[in-house]
Amino acid sequence: MESSCLNYSHVLRKPPSVFSSQKVKLQQWCTFPFPLQKKNTTKITSFYLNGTFSTSNRNSLFPKCQAVSIENAVSVHSEIGNEGIGIVSFLQGKNFLVTGATGFLAKVLIEKILRTNPDVGKFYIIIKARDDEAAKERLINEIVNTELFKSLQEIHGNNYREFMLKKIIPVLGNVRETGIGIKPEIAREIEEEVDIIVNSAASTTFDERYDVALDINTLGPYRLMSFAKRMKRLKLFLQVSTAYVNGQRQGAILERPFGLGDTIASEISSSNYCPVLDIEEEIKLAFSSTAKDDASNVQEMKDLGLKRAKLYGWQDTYVFTKAMGEMIINSMRGEIPVVTIRPSVIESTLKEPFPGWMEGNRMMDPIVLYYGKGQLTGFLVETHGVLDVVPADMVVNATVAAMAKHGSCTDPGMHIYHVASSNVNPLVFSHLANIMLEHFSVSPYMDPTGQPIPVQPMKLFHEMSKFSDFIYADAMEKSAKVAGPVSNERVSDRLKALCMKLVEQAKYLATIYEPYTFYGGRFDNTNTEELIYEMSEEERENFQFDVESIDWEDYIANVHIPGLRKHVKKGRGMP
Repeated sequence: MESSCLNYSHVLRKPPSVFSSQKVKLQQWCTFPFPLQKKNTTKITSFYLNGTFSTSNRNSLFPKCQAVSIENAVSVHSEIGNEGIGIVSFLQGKNFLVTGATGFLAKVLIEKILRTNPDVGKFYIIIKARDDEAAKERLINEIVNTELFKSLQEIHGNNYREFMLKKIIPVLGNVRETGIGIKPEIAREIEEEVDIIVNSAASTTFDERYDVALDINTLGPYRLMSFAKRMKRLKLFLQVSTAYVNGQRQGAILERPFGLGDTIASEISSSNYCPVLDIEEEIKLAFSSTAKDDASNVQEMKDLGLKRAKLYGWQDTYVFTKAMGEMIINSMRGEIPVVTIRPSVIESTLKEPFPGWMEGNRMMDPIVLYYGKGQLTGFLVETHGVLDVVPADMVVNATVAAMAKHGSCTDPGMHIYHVASSNVNPLVFSHLANIMLEHFSVSPYMDPTGQPIPVQPMKLFHEMSKFSDFIYADAMEKSAKVAGPVSNERVSDRLKALCMKLVEQAKYLATIYEPYTFYGGRFDNTNTEELIYEMSEEERENFQFDVESIDWEDYIANVHIPGLRKHVKKGRGMP
């Protein structure tokens, strides 16, 4: 087994159009489907022979790989570069059906399209509410009146509200209901009008109840694709997923679709036996267990989800149910073109519509906030490991580019795009810790008395036991300082109880994040990079998503943390 894996060494996967100049950075276009030992690798320079790239280790697993002449490649790219993908022209007049439209990423997507393409058609957005009036109220409060859309407010002035209510149509519905809960008359209109479906609805809680996660992340796509089959002019079904559907895969992870019943366990297990994934049986198991809704059952359903996920090679319920959602879409799509966007950890906007906008605590934000407040002085991570982060506006720009490319052709394929940074511009945890230290040393949080909260270098731990011991000792030390020479035993006990609560919160956070802070995979983004090369210069400027260009120190310290403090914490704790 080992020798056969090691024979799949360097494979040239970039299509001809990637070569934009004679200065070719070969290492960016060679990917490793398996982590290779140094003694088995071939020098990359051996690929270039007589003006042509080649490899003696060509393998049938990669049928699309090809040797490429530089002269031909430059010529092909030149032709593509002049015309680009045609993003603006494609979007003109297009009508969308969007689920999860009041969520973080979908709102950035809607704002971007409306700002750059005012001649777009309508957005029918599915909103969960008690009635039509409540749905419209959510549209106004959660989209129209939010700060994210202030650039559109400036563009349209007094006509802004009229413009928004003309372009965005609230539709009472729910992906957890048959026919996604849409009234028949509205459903008929959507069937006649919609060109593109964007499924952004998801339960993103790592340890969600198994039945709830399945209902939204797995059955939701099933219901939506069933509805898509009835549409008259549908050009594209776009699924917003996550790069972490790749589960416990290690090394370079390619942009490949799932087949029905695929499991990560079957790929990585050394055992001859691997459990067979039957999605229908998983659904029956989850819903037959939902007999009552009391606290004990809630925990049982959470435990069941985590157990089933790990059995099949995924780290938690969220990514497992999202992966099954991808499988269902792929099995049902037929002649419908499908694009699946797989971003890694989505954080605040880098540039558009303005730097630092975000809603809610994203993945790394609780760590940042607790650290800045002096409540978290250490964490459980792989010190030299990587946190795969990508700004929301880059995810949206890549989404729009992929949408235009595949929505304007008749290829009924399943197209996967990783929007991630770990492979081309990794953010190392130790570097992140240093950035946080520098930021909060210069711009500290203030305590209730108006005094700056001091921060110390964050200690990074590789083992839960050492992390737990450190957090407990640190909390008790802080408790003793706060209490002072307290003679009141009740006050002292209360402070100790508070410290223990903080310790348990830190341990819970570390446990939930452990599969990500020790993640051994790196997301190949060959398809996503190819999109960049196919775009015209104007498109690259207006729809920028080159993650290699991100300066992490500037983004984290000057964009993300200030945005987090302003938009999520609403300026609390700032001087």
